Order: sequence, then C-alpha cells, then structure tokens
Amino acid sequence: MYALELGGEDDRFAAEEAASAATGVEVVAPGLATANVVSDRVRNLAYTHRASEFVGETDASVESARVLLEVAGIDREGSVAVRARDVRDTAGIDTQRAERELGQVLVDRGFAVDLDDPDHELRVLFSEDTCLLGWLEIESVRDYGTRKPTDRPFFQPGGMDPLLARALVNLAGARPGTTLLDPMCGTGGVLIEAGLVGATPLGSDAQRKMARGAAENLAHYLDAEQRATGDWATLQGDATHLPFPDDSIDAVVFDAPYGRQSKIANLDLDDLVSGALAEARRVADRAVVVGDRSWASEAREVGWTVEVEFERRVHRSLVRHVTVLDDADADSAIFD
Repeated sequence: MYALELGGEDDRFAAEEAASAATGVEVVAPGLATANVVSDRVRNLAYTHRASEFVGETDASVESARVLLEVAGIDREGSVAVRARDVRDTAGIDTQRAERELGQVLVDRGFAVDLDDPDHELRVLFSEDTCLLGWLEIESVRDYGTRKPTDRPFFQPGGMDPLLARALVNLAGARPGTTLLDPMCGTGGVLIEAGLVGATPLGSDAQRKMARGAAENLAHYLDAEQRATGDWATLQGDATHLPFPDDSIDAVVFDAPYGRQSKIANLDLDDLVSGALAEARRVADRAVVVGDRSWASEAREVGWTVEVEFERRVHRSLVRHVTVLDDADADSAIFD
C-alpha cells in the first residue's frame, strides 16, 4: 500500500488523476490518499506530489506517530531522514518536534541520519485527525513553470495552464504507446503535455496560424528523439469532420470555445461541440472535454458514457467544467 500526497485544493480531482497511475486510490484526509499499487507514471502526475510505501496510519499526534514507528517493521539499510508535514495546516502539529522524535526512534534502531542526501526518507503526514507514515518511493516532476503559455515560442491569449493540461491528458490515459488528439488544439498546451508523458500528440485547429503555432511549440518542447521521428503532427481542420479513420485514436482531449458563439464553419457553439463529441467517439473510446459549462448532456446524446464531472474555479467569473467520457461499448483501461 502507498500514501499519496495530493496537490491543489480539489482532492476528488487529484484522486481521479492519480488513478491513471495507481489502483485503489482513496482519499483519507484533506490532501492525502492511499493506493494499493502505484506505477512509475506517478512521476508524470500534476496533482500528486509524492507516493510513499505505506508504514501505517494513526491519529494526528506526534506521540501516536512515534509509537507507530517504534512497532513497525523496517526492512531497510543505509541513512535516513524524517520529513514531517502538517498538510494545509489542518492538524496543528509541531513538525520540527515530529522530525526530532521520529528521527530519534530511527537512531535508536541503529540508523544513521543524513538530512542532506539520505538513502531513505520517512514521510510523516498529518492532516486533520489523521497521520500517515511512509517511505518515499516516487516524486512527481515539478517543472511546469518552464512551460507557461507566455513563455512558449508561439503565444496567444487564453492558453491553458500546463498543470491543468497535464492532468487532463492523464485523465484521458496518455502514456507511451498511446495516441492523443486535440481537435481544437490552439497553441498546443494539451499536446505538449501529452508528448512529454510519452504519448503521440496529434492536433488540429480551424485556424491555420494556430495549427502552425502549435507545431512550433511542440518542436520546442518535445525531446530530440520525438522530433527526429516526427512522432507528432498538427493540421488545419474541422473538429466536426476529422481526417482520421474510425477507432484510430486512443483518447481525445479538447477545451471547447467559451461564450455562446463559434467562429468555426458558421456553426452555433452547441452544434460545434456536439459535432466534435460525435467525431471524438468515432475515432476514440475515451475523451475529456473542458468548457465554461458542462457538455455532459451533449456527450450522452451522441453515445458517450459520462464517467465523472468536475468544476474547477479559475476566478470569480469563470468556472471550468471538466467531463471525463468513456465509450461503454469499448474495452478500455487507463491503468496497466
């Protein structure tokens, strides 16, 4: 079993993303979850910071955490360090005291402490009335600040934050060996994150300048091997008439236009998104759609099963609705 340290403020959303890299994910306290099994894809998660091999769970007090560690079996050798957190400041714990007392337990059991470069790191995680102990196993890579929309070679206002874009491609099941399509790709934020987790990113946009700009951004961020093999593509195209064969894509992710009107092919926004959802279902058996309102009913009308929905507040006047869709007639699994 593993302890997961969740990021952001929406634990339900974070846990759903974590389920793309773990099994049996269950939120147990604010900012904390447990999982039965985790994969190396935890490194690619946006809203999970760390996964630790589970030692045990107790109430949120230093005394209880110390007793739990004293009786726990420890099959490890080498130096150790203890890192304690009061997650979201919900437990009122003196974390320095926790580190000292649990560190002393480890010293009494024969371990050497190395705070700078330990062989093993014990995570002591307090949240409300819960404490989880675990040995750090995997940390996610936190490099999203290097890919801010304003720092990309091609920039247009309205680009999606890379943290959310990464979460969306994970929800869609992007990973090495899969193909992910964004039929309204804009400047390519979703495609960049899909490529960085190892999927083959394909994008289309009604505006030629956007398709070209997304290609420029992909070429900037993808690694040399991906660039050399040309394992990605963008094109100008209509999201309601995609140039791809049936069932040729693993997953589709798109951020629908906001407002009530569409400038694409003289379509009403409702017709555009409904058409895009129908085409997405034709080419793939999994999709994630984002909008300033829920598109769940339109998705159901064209045959999708709504797996889960979320509301993500951006600011006072904008809430992003994230809807995860699955084709009930297809066999699909995003964890293996």
